[in-house]
Amino acid sequence: MHRSKISLLILAMLAPFAVAAQNPAPFIKISVDASEAPRKIFHARLEIPCSPGTLTLYYPKWIPGEHAPDGPILDLTGLKFQANGSDLKWRRDLVDGFTFHVEIPPGVSRIEAQLDYLSPGQSGQTLFSAGSSATASLAVISWNQVLLYPRGWTSDELIYEASLRLPAGWKFGTSLRLASPNATTGTASAPIQFAPVSLTTLVDSPVLAGQYFKVVPLSKGKELPAELDIAADSEAALDAPPEVWDHYRNLITQATNLFGAHHYLDYHFLFTLSDHVAHFGLEHHESDDSRSPERSLIDYDSRSLNSSLLPHEYVHSWNGKYRRPAGLTTPNYQEPMQDDLLWVYEGLTEYLGDILTARSGLWAQDQYRDYLARVAADLDHTPGRSWRNLQDTADAAPQTYFTPDQMTSWRRGTDFYDEGELDWLWADAIIRNQTHGKKSIDDFCHLFHGPPNTPPMVKTYTFDDVIQALNQVAPYDWRGFWTERLTNHGLGAPLGGIEASGWKVSYDDTPSDMTRNRERIHHEIVASYSVGLLLDDDGTVIDVVSGMSAAKAGMGPTMKIVAVNNRKFSGTVFHDALAAAKQTPGPLELLVENTDYYRTFKLDYHEGEKYPHLVRDEAKPDLLTNIINPR
Repeated sequence: MHRSKISLLILAMLAPFAVAAQNPAPFIKISVDASEAPRKIFHARLEIPCSPGTLTLYYPKWIPGEHAPDGPILDLTGLKFQANGSDLKWRRDLVDGFTFHVEIPPGVSRIEAQLDYLSPGQSGQTLFSAGSSATASLAVISWNQVLLYPRGWTSDELIYEASLRLPAGWKFGTSLRLASPNATTGTASAPIQFAPVSLTTLVDSPVLAGQYFKVVPLSKGKELPAELDIAADSEAALDAPPEVWDHYRNLITQATNLFGAHHYLDYHFLFTLSDHVAHFGLEHHESDDSRSPERSLIDYDSRSLNSSLLPHEYVHSWNGKYRRPAGLTTPNYQEPMQDDLLWVYEGLTEYLGDILTARSGLWAQDQYRDYLARVAADLDHTPGRSWRNLQDTADAAPQTYFTPDQMTSWRRGTDFYDEGELDWLWADAIIRNQTHGKKSIDDFCHLFHGPPNTPPMVKTYTFDDVIQALNQVAPYDWRGFWTERLTNHGLGAPLGGIEASGWKVSYDDTPSDMTRNRERIHHEIVASYSVGLLLDDDGTVIDVVSGMSAAKAGMGPTMKIVAVNNRKFSGTVFHDALAAAKQTPGPLELLVENTDYYRTFKLDYHEGEKYPHLVRDEAKPDLLTNIINPR
């Protein structure tokens, strides 16, 4: 291309930003009416300054913490633009469906945008905050779902003044500061008025509201304010044993001891308890959006499965929100994010969140070890490691987050969480051994995430920054270590950290409480470590581990076991048959329905049931117990 044409092209590309530099960012008002949340409908109105010509507006696409372009554009409805009482013409961009162009006539300096957001009505249909977020008794308001923003400014530059209406009698929790500090509800006659904030802060500050609502203060002494804001589908679900609240209070103390500083002013755990919302956790700088089954606080088994959720999201206030990979630090919600460092962002957070779950008392030490054994065993039965390395699971995160359950062991999914946890345990063990026990991952956290205390802010990092910090804590070939960990294709889980910390994975025929709870709560049958099958409790095959008995016999996902050794299938019958196979010379026979056809598969298996546990290796020091001991 000719140099003069290149110059003109560059000037054209920079024009919107030049305008933004000359003109102050617009001050936008947004009013959200969530009074019809039980109908799964949220109404929003925005007042947006403008000038004549074409106004380009964006609907957020890349949502921080979700690591994918999964803004729920399909649930945006009722879109209309008006000025001076007249409708304005608009058209969706033909290249990017998240972009809208509005024609602004002469003399118009402000428009009103109206839109509705339709929250999905079934849990599990969609991942993250775009999943089901409202029931008859509660709702989570994620601001990115109910707003538009103009092109030409960063999300830090745009200022939004928000208000919110809720169903009568509902209370709410949020990290947003109120314009009037005494508000506890928001009705049609008196909506909640929030203080103006940047678009970045608004999107980072969801609101949890509900009829059955409980606030539990968590701060102790000189700690910065922190509280649990809990909405549930029943009053009974809020009545947790007193020691549960003590464990969450201890979580604040243990996290403070781990990092040595805070990067928030006031933290709110927004905890939704419902069987009818999507279940996940999403980090924010001064809050989280965590959702679990309704009885997660009052049912011991459910609580043990979900105890690590809030610690994980809390760690993200330091690792993910404050310290953030440069590729995930974008100026707006349309620019693609680069997920290559998710093994730090999520993998380290998984490791730290789980050890804080143990240090705080939310898990007993044997529960932590049982969970870690399951993580190791699952990865040890992931043949997909032979073709897909850990780095690729992070690079492909915009796709791997939406991996189907079927054949996960061969596909691989977001393994940067679990494999990252095992690798960071390995790194912790190396630090302890290199320094003869004088330093640990805690020292890395102090250095990388710690002092001084700051309000919410972002401090970016690269791969080289991680290596440099690790070498400051304990000189070692960290570049070589992480390069190997990220690029290796070996079969079997990376067990070096477990083994270096004085433990090893062992299998026997007795499931741990964690495994029993997993089967009961998730309605699964776990035979992944014996015949290589993961089943729904109705016999439908979810996963078949390549190279193991079921796969060798020819079984595949979505098949359904209807009989075991000529007896009608049930979980009990299946487990009993596995156990009996240890003494039975003949094959295990499974009658299977596959798309209206029936076939009997004969599995040559005689080793009984197999479940993972961690057992001590007395030849090595017990570092793991020290790692999870309270500080």
